Amino acid sequence: MASVDPRSGFCKSNSTFYSKRTPIPLPPNPSLDVTTFISSQAHRGKTALIDAATGRNLSFSELWRSVESVASCLSDMGIRKGDVVLLLSPNSILFPVVCLSVMSLGAVITTTNPLNTSGEISKQISDSNPVIAFTTVDLLPKIAADLPIVIMDEEERVGPMRGARIAGRLVEMMEKRPNERRVRERVDQDDTASLLYSSGTTGASKGVVSSHRNLISMVQTVVQRFGSDSGGHGEQRFICTVPMFHIYGLAAFATGLLAYGSTIIVLSKFDMHEMMSAIGKYRATYLPLVPPILVAMINGADQIKRKYDLSSLHSILCGGAPLSKEVIEGFVEKYPTVKILQGYGLTESTAIGASTDTLDESRRYGTAGLLSPSMEAKIVDPGSGRVLGLNQTGELWLKGPSIMKGYFRNEEATSSTLDSEGWLRTGDLCYFDEDGFIFVVDRLKELIKYKGYQVPPAELEALLLTHPEIVDAAVIPFPDEEVGQFPMAYVVRKPGSNLSGNNLMEFVSKQVAPYKRIRKVAFVSSVPKNPSGKILRKDLIKLATSKL
Repeated sequence: MASVDPRSGFCKSNSTFYSKRTPIPLPPNPSLDVTTFISSQAHRGKTALIDAATGRNLSFSELWRSVESVASCLSDMGIRKGDVVLLLSPNSILFPVVCLSVMSLGAVITTTNPLNTSGEISKQISDSNPVIAFTTVDLLPKIAADLPIVIMDEEERVGPMRGARIAGRLVEMMEKRPNERRVRERVDQDDTASLLYSSGTTGASKGVVSSHRNLISMVQTVVQRFGSDSGGHGEQRFICTVPMFHIYGLAAFATGLLAYGSTIIVLSKFDMHEMMSAIGKYRATYLPLVPPILVAMINGADQIKRKYDLSSLHSILCGGAPLSKEVIEGFVEKYPTVKILQGYGLTESTAIGASTDTLDESRRYGTAGLLSPSMEAKIVDPGSGRVLGLNQTGELWLKGPSIMKGYFRNEEATSSTLDSEGWLRTGDLCYFDEDGFIFVVDRLKELIKYKGYQVPPAELEALLLTHPEIVDAAVIPFPDEEVGQFPMAYVVRKPGSNLSGNNLMEFVSKQVAPYKRIRKVAFVSSVPKNPSGKILRKDLIKLATSKL
């Protein structure tokens, strides 16, 4: 490798940025699954998971015993390497048990959002073809397919189970003695471990195929990041409000932090009061969140500090969108003893990309951080394809051991996102400064970020066009302090139509998850498009925000 500038990590001869962090060699054994890798780490912790509401907890020894028992039961049910297992559940201390059990068999875990409609879940089921599903009694009606179901509720519950093929209860599976004679299939680092669905700008969400190697690399990065930051704080305790079905939650709470021996305090859903109460009750040290929650903490700081004990909290971990200088300064002023650490990653990069890991790094306002260990990057001009250098803005391309294998059964999408050398086109416009810090400027991709959820505008546009009174439609992100962005629709009505904004919002809300709902409507005579017919969303965003 030609000479790399130690300050920026940039190599002029091949226009590549190299991580300034200490590289982490992957385990040399090719036959290694991520569950075995995590369980083989030297855990310093005692308690793995705590349910914030009930106090019910799992120690590390109970966790690994449960994982082994559930894996054994699944094997006895005929679940084999390569089989897909669906997990539809809110956050729960049992969520990691299912993920780790499934992956230890070489089977593939696919998660889905509990807020999704049964129609949205059906699409994922028909694409991924799972052989069994884990869910709760309340969510059971959302699974329209004829699948064997394992019920995750801890207490016996009578609910909408008529006609469902109940294959077992998770708590009973966790208590069974593992079958010592079961045949264990060899699982390699290259085998598929997870299939998470990422919203695409083209409408349909795509299954991101991640290998055991991808997840092991991610776990190593998480362990290095928090292992080096013990800072005399003793046992690390993380609050989990971020959804575990999402790559952020799955990477941090269902896999990565367990390898470090941290305690994870699980909230089944986000609630500001419950989250703040849990920090004091369980002496939490870290609080991972998305920017809208951070803004709410600033706005309600006086009341929060009066009502809750936050003395144990030393770090906020923020991901999902870059924070402005004003937001960071506002937070530091209100909470001077808490530092903000940021992270950047995608489902396609197994949540790994860049991060700020120290107080000095976090003082770089507006940065996503330094490249993660073993990660390489390029900045590419999206128009010409020319590779750019320092302080030049272009599309960020990433390459490293955590980059996905590809999109599930979608060669076209894979080849347009991953090039032949393994570079991932992130769809984000970024630049590197002379110290190697990444700054995210804008998105080439057009996803709307609502409270950290990703909403593809094309999916909503396709739905709007099914309405008999709509000729054309465009959906854009509308900025909002509380939620980040929400979907706004520009609609062309058929001549003579009296369709109202409320009618239209109601039409959409019946067919999509709550976070995808359209919350603002403007009627126009035509939707602006470029010569090739692509919607000029930037023009519409300018129009919508010019009145703010």
